Amino acid sequence: MTSLADPRDAPAGFGGMVAPTTALPDVLPTERLLAGGKAVPEIRAELRKIPNLRSALAVVLVCVEPIAIIGAAIWLSHPVAWVVAFFLMGRQYARFASLGHEAVHRTLFSNRQLNDVVGRWLLSYPSWVPFELYRRAHLDHHRDEMGPKEPDMALYRAYPVTPQSFRRKLVRDATGQTGVKLLKGLLKAAAKRRPAAVRIVGCQLVLIAVFTAGGRPELYLLLWLLPHLTVWRVINRLRSVAEHGGLMRSKDRRQTTHDVRQSRLASFCLVPFNIGYHLAHHVDMGVPNWHLPALQKELTAAGWVSNDYSYPTYRSLWRALSSAPADA
Repeated sequence: MTSLADPRDAPAGFGGMVAPTTALPDVLPTERLLAGGKAVPEIRAELRKIPNLRSALAVVLVCVEPIAIIGAAIWLSHPVAWVVAFFLMGRQYARFASLGHEAVHRTLFSNRQLNDVVGRWLLSYPSWVPFELYRRAHLDHHRDEMGPKEPDMALYRAYPVTPQSFRRKLVRDATGQTGVKLLKGLLKAAAKRRPAAVRIVGCQLVLIAVFTAGGRPELYLLLWLLPHLTVWRVINRLRSVAEHGGLMRSKDRRQTTHDVRQSRLASFCLVPFNIGYHLAHHVDMGVPNWHLPALQKELTAAGWVSNDYSYPTYRSLWRALSSAPADA
């Protein structure tokens, strides 16, 4: 894998959002960080420790939250409560995805069997994610971002786009067009008895039975399926393009992964459980989400990540991603 120092050397459709070389100082290695940004062994060992109890509490919280949201909407039985519940359930998929992503990396629990059982049956299959296929594709993504096996090539390329193009993508997501297309693909896979798809459909049937037993089967459609097809698709696109949109294949992770300063609002709506520290995650994917802020501090203290490279907010990055002129 060769480093591409100049975006003009990137494949067609890539590199349009790569930071100028002045924003990428060559300051590594240091006493605490190795050349690629990973911590030296003694620090890395601490960063890679998995806090099992903290992960367990997070999983319980994520599984209980939908019950609380739906229960509150039923209890209040007010139009505003239903609307708020709808959006909160869409945001809930981001929380399932964040912890499911940890399980894919085997950084959710130190016991691998527990990690995979929880990742499959409590986090991924109920939220429509084929755990095994996602793990395989996602690890290909980490091995060589924007390389030949990049699973999300179409999602990341061609940025910056025009504001009109960006808006059309979000409208397709918000109106369920993207979600329905993906759902049809999954149902076709289930009809062909593909194991992961069958398991997902099986979990959905269990959820339908639970809603039916509770006397409100229509709420499966309103507060489980529809938020997944709409709100979650918008969140997923906004987060994904903020991670890698318009970047390119390189050994320098600052040319493959954006960095955005984190806020409580972003953590609540978009990037829960520290998944927003995405550059740090790509520097060392063996560091659990709980310790990514500590690795980020190390990268910042070394000067490898600076204000010249990071975006102050997600909104500023999305504006940059949609800043191409109309004739581009």
